[in-house]
Formats: sequence, structure tokens, C-alpha cells
Amino acid sequence: MVKKIASYTLIAIVMAVTIIAILAVWDIIAVEHILTKSLQSLFIIFIAAVIILFIFAVIIKDGNFSNNPPPNYMK
Repeated sequence: MVKKIASYTLIAIVMAVTIIAILAVWDIIAVEHILTKSLQSLFIIFIAAVIILFIFAVIIKDGNFSNNPPPNYMK
């Protein structure tokens, strides 16, 4: 229970920092800098997604999976 609360808190922090970073990138929109700002925004979103995926994969584990290997149907 504590792990899930901490995980969701971390996700909220990552999302808040991501929004702040994107807003910082798009401070002043100049026509000649739209491509670089778009790429920077996509990179920031990608990094945030990787962090959130890591949190879900490592900390929030679903109880439906077991450590048993899958059955071998090709006998």
C-alpha cells in the first residue's frame, strides 16, 4: 500500500516537472525555432514516459504474474 502511494506521488511529481519543462521550452515562440522546440518537447515527453514506465514496471507490480515459466506447447 505504501509503495503504491509513493509510486503515484512520484508519477505526479514527474508529470509536474514535465509540464514545467515543456512550458520553459516554449517560453517565446519564434518562427525559426519551432522545429528545435518541437524536438525538445518530444524529448522531454519521451523521458517522462520512460520514467513513468520504469516506476510502473519496478515499483507497481501487478499480482497476476508469477515467476513460473510459460507452458511449453511445442512438445
